[in-house]
Amino acid sequence: MTDTLTPVLTDNWDAERAWTLAAYEERGGYAALDKAFAMAPDDVIAAVKESGLRGRGGAGFPTGMKWGFIPQDNPKPKYLVVNADESEPGTCKDIPLMMASPHTLVEGVIVSSYAIRANTAFIYVRGEVLHVIRRLQRAVQEAYLAGHLGKNIHGSGYDLDLIVHAGAGAYICGEETALLEGLEGRRGQPRLRPPFPAVAGLYASPTVINNVESIASVPSIITNGPAWFASMGTEKSQGYGIFSLSGHVINPGQYEAPLGITLRELIDLAGGMREGHELKFWTPGGSSTPLLTPEHLDVPLDFESVGAAGSMLGTRALQLFDETTCVVRAVLRWTEFYKHESCGKCTPCREGTWWLTQTMARLENGQGSEADLDLLLDQCDNILGRSFCALGDGATSPISSSIQHFRDEYLAHLTHGGCPFDPAASTAFAPVGAPA
Repeated sequence: MTDTLTPVLTDNWDAERAWTLAAYEERGGYAALDKAFAMAPDDVIAAVKESGLRGRGGAGFPTGMKWGFIPQDNPKPKYLVVNADESEPGTCKDIPLMMASPHTLVEGVIVSSYAIRANTAFIYVRGEVLHVIRRLQRAVQEAYLAGHLGKNIHGSGYDLDLIVHAGAGAYICGEETALLEGLEGRRGQPRLRPPFPAVAGLYASPTVINNVESIASVPSIITNGPAWFASMGTEKSQGYGIFSLSGHVINPGQYEAPLGITLRELIDLAGGMREGHELKFWTPGGSSTPLLTPEHLDVPLDFESVGAAGSMLGTRALQLFDETTCVVRAVLRWTEFYKHESCGKCTPCREGTWWLTQTMARLENGQGSEADLDLLLDQCDNILGRSFCALGDGATSPISSSIQHFRDEYLAHLTHGGCPFDPAASTAFAPVGAPA
């Protein structure tokens, strides 16, 4: 079963002082630069396109295609911005990657910036993770001192400056245009599009915004070739990815495997569900993706298959909940998060998430009636597709999917006048009146 894993980005995480330049170079780090510099920038883009690499930040848009949108005839400077504002409940891949091996990301930034002909790049990091910010800053400093950044890198004639920017700690800044607003010193709120960032992004200049894992995957593609990367995964979701397992598994953590692996296989790799308990529901890509159930254990975890199952692969943040968890309470907690993190710019999200929270709280307390379930779905419908960005859409996903799969549990709250699960009954919650 362990042969299922494909450690590439995580391969050096167990090395002694893996985050240092010496440890990274000892394993061949920064060798991809010379190979990339021997290629024309357009050839680097073509290689990434051929590899089939799709954005690892949630949307799954082809990375090479996004790079190709940059208008090279635009006289303004080009920018690369790395979205390292990992902050959605359940997501835990980019921060461990930057902590364990920041030079993997730095090398990816250099190759990617060369491909799109950018001479300035930014890594926008969530402000609360100060330890990661310091580690990135040190890695960037080491790269400058070693000649991997700055002027005339490796004698290629290519110049690049890399800035690590600490964000203000808002979940909304993970949305790419709100991130740009934050970089420019303004309040982090989404921009209306068009214009799109590829045409008028940072400082109204052509800009590529990619997730940490997307950029960190580029050096391995250049080193090993696009065919090597494309040989993993599925036909339309190629390559490997870091799957983050959290919740009620014996060994939660990061598991790097080809796209298309199933949750059943990942649970086996993680030692199984905690003893004596069974899977009740799970998220394939963080709290903003529709819930799935044990009947989806064998769905291939690729963009197409998860979409066909009614959810989204997202950031592969797999949160696993067993039968001790009240689904209504879990969804309410997520909804409270989205209400709190709404930037307030657009009415559907600002008002909608507030009303969702009120209705969910009433149901969780056993108040209201079955008609409130239809009210919830109506509220979700009024938000979905009508907000400036995906935050509003994400807030509706766990609600609508939980009603679809666990309507009886919502009704049980009304029947019992509150949550039917009694945490005092046993370590595994038992419905009120049932034997402990």
